[in-house]
Formats: sequence, structure tokens, C-alpha cells
Amino acid sequence: MAELKEPLLSRKPASAANLREISYHPSGSGRPPFQGMDVSGLKKRGQSSRSWIRVDTSGNSGVIEVDKFTMMRRCDLPARDLRLLDPLFVYPSTILGREKAIVVNLEQIRCIITADEVLLLNSLDSYVLQYVVELQRRLRNAGAGEAWQSEDAMTRMRGNRNFDTSSPDYLPFEFKALEVALEAACSFLDSQASELEIEAYPLLDELTSKISTLNLERVRRLKSRLVALTRRVQKVRDEIEQLMDDDGDMAEMYLTEKKSRMEMSLYGDQSILGLRSNDGAVSISAPVSPVSSALDSRKLEKTFSISRSRHGSMKSTDSATESIEELEMLLEAYFVVIDSTLNKLTSLKEYIEDTEDFINIQLDNVRNQLIQFELLLTTATFVVAIFGVVAGIFGMNFEIELFNYPDAFKWTLLITGTTGLVIFGSFLWFFRYKRLMPL
Repeated sequence: MAELKEPLLSRKPASAANLREISYHPSGSGRPPFQGMDVSGLKKRGQSSRSWIRVDTSGNSGVIEVDKFTMMRRCDLPARDLRLLDPLFVYPSTILGREKAIVVNLEQIRCIITADEVLLLNSLDSYVLQYVVELQRRLRNAGAGEAWQSEDAMTRMRGNRNFDTSSPDYLPFEFKALEVALEAACSFLDSQASELEIEAYPLLDELTSKISTLNLERVRRLKSRLVALTRRVQKVRDEIEQLMDDDGDMAEMYLTEKKSRMEMSLYGDQSILGLRSNDGAVSISAPVSPVSSALDSRKLEKTFSISRSRHGSMKSTDSATESIEELEMLLEAYFVVIDSTLNKLTSLKEYIEDTEDFINIQLDNVRNQLIQFELLLTTATFVVAIFGVVAGIFGMNFEIELFNYPDAFKWTLLITGTTGLVIFGSFLWFFRYKRLMPL
């Protein structure tokens, strides 16, 4: 059988050298995961390996090559959750709490957070590298602080059971990684909002002083960028608010606590089996009915499972009400930060709308002045048309006695001009009386 199994396992590729450099945490059985088999070699057809940056609880980082199917089994995630991390697709910001992992998709930070490690898609983006460096720094500082504070903390915990663990140094690993991701996303969005503010206010002031096609086009592009950035900030804010409103989702994100409970239940089952096997009430040599022993064992397992489930549910409800406050305070802090960024963008949007209203008022004023000027021109044209009518009458081919007087032409011009001026003045008085133009 050993000879038949060896050809089935493919040889390790050169990219699997990174897997040997990464120190995996041992599983509950004491053996490291994926021992004796090459993960990258067992690929499903059509699924290529991807490069992931792995950061463990000690702050050690490395690069591993894992395909999609192996990552799904490793983190116990469905395929739709891994699709959120695909850089080829654009998905809105999302924070999902699953049974054994937290899927984070916040701007450039796309990662999977478990109780033992953080997995990010390998990228040369500066924000991803900053996230890894900042997470390593905090984990190593926390580890160094716990080394010299452990003795003092143990004495304080013995003396006071209500020891405050809400300090950032005592946050679970998954919350530290989530905090760094939230901080990176909020700082990135806030920096973009600040850059937009620096570019927007001088441009809007220039537009109010000089309305031109070029300035209007620049403001239009600025407004489209503002709308897109506001939508992204609003999505992050809504995601944090949704998590804060749902206690079940927040309780689902306590991965370290769930892992410790699982280990305690596993140890409890092993101790129960050990007590049952070492029970002196039943003799090994004594004949025992197989039917009765099977029934007794099933009843015993059922009793222990019911008691364990009740104890676990009571403990989970008690700890949920107490420990959810840590995550709620963490989310509330960054909710205030992202809400401040949203208020900054909202004020900028209001300033743009006020500028647009001011420009529209200016354009309406110019339009009204043009209408008034057109009205004056129309009135003047009407007065001049009177001279044309008089000239047309006297230009007809007929004879009258008025043509025999030399001063008749002067009196005709004088009477016609006076009549035109009276008519023009009457129009102006009418326009002022009706408040059609300020005169």
C-alpha cells in the first residue's frame, strides 16, 4: 500500500519552500496541520495557488502559496466569502464574522483573521505593507509587555476577579488585527477626504470669482469624486454601525474564546472517557450484557452532552454580555472617526451646493440684466420706428402745400423727435411703476 500511495502524491514545488519556513501552531492533537502532505500539490483542477502573507500571534510573518480550496478548508469559509477578497472584483466594504474566521474587506485591506493568524493576499500596495508592519509592531510590543507584566497581572487577578481586560494590551489576537484594519481603512479614507478638501476650496473660490467652462468642468469632476468617496465612507460607517447594533454578530467574532471553549470541551470529553474507562465499579473480567452496556453508554453520553450544552450556553450568555463591551468599545471608537470623516465630506458637499447656488444666482442676475437691456432696446427701436413711419409718409409721390414752406422739414423733425421722447419716457415710467427694472 505504501508503494501505491507514493505515486499519488505529487512532488513539492519550489514555491512550497515558504510553507516550511512558516511556523504553524499545533492542533489539538499535538501535530502540526497538514503534516505529511503537501498542501500546494493537492490542487483542484482549474484552481491556481495564490500568494498569501501570513502573520501569526507572535508577529512573525511569511509568504505561503495556497489554493482556494485549501484556504476554504483551512479557515472553514464558503467560496462566496473568499470571493470578497478577490482583487479582480470590486466589492463594497464588508466585515463578516464566521465560525472560525473574520473576513475583512476594507478598502485596500482584504484579509482573513483567525484565532491564530492573519492571512492577506500578497500585494505590493503600500497600505497592505503598512498594515503588516503595524500589526507586527503591536503584537511584538504586546508580547514584550505581557512578559514583564505577567507576574503582576497574575497577582492582581488572584486578588480581584473583576480584573479589567478591556485594555488594548489584553485584547484577543483577532481584535488587534481587526483594530489595525479599521485604523488603516479610516486613516486612508480620512487622508483622501483631506486631499479632496485641499483641492476643492481654492477651486470653488476661483469659480465664484471667475465663471468659465474650464472651472465648471473641474468642479464637475471634483463633485463626482466627492460622491464616490462619500459612498465608500458611508458604506464603512454603515458596516460598523450594523455590527454595533447586532450583539450576535459581535459575539460570533470572539474566535479566541470559541477556540478555548472547544479545547475545554475536548479535554472534558477526554476526561469523561478516562473516568469511564477507569471506573472501578465495573469489573473488566465480569460478564456484561452488550445491549445494556450500549444503552447505558448512550444514556451517559446524552446526559453529559446535555449538561455540557447547558453549561456552555449559560457561560456563553454570561460572557457575551460582559465581553461584547470590548468589541463594542473598539467599534465605537472607529465609528466616531469614520463619522467625523463623513461629516467632513458632508460639509464639503454643502459648500459645493452653496457655491452652485451662488453661481446660479449670479447667472440669474446676469440674465435679468440682459432681459432689461433687451427691453430698453425694444422700446428704443419702437421710438425709432416712428421716424421711419413719418419718413415713409413724406416720401410718397404726392403734393401738399407743406412742401412749399422752407421751415416745414425742421418743424416735422422737431415734432416727431419730441413725440418719440415722450413715448420713450412714458415706457420708462411704466417699467419703473411695475418694478420691471431699477431706474
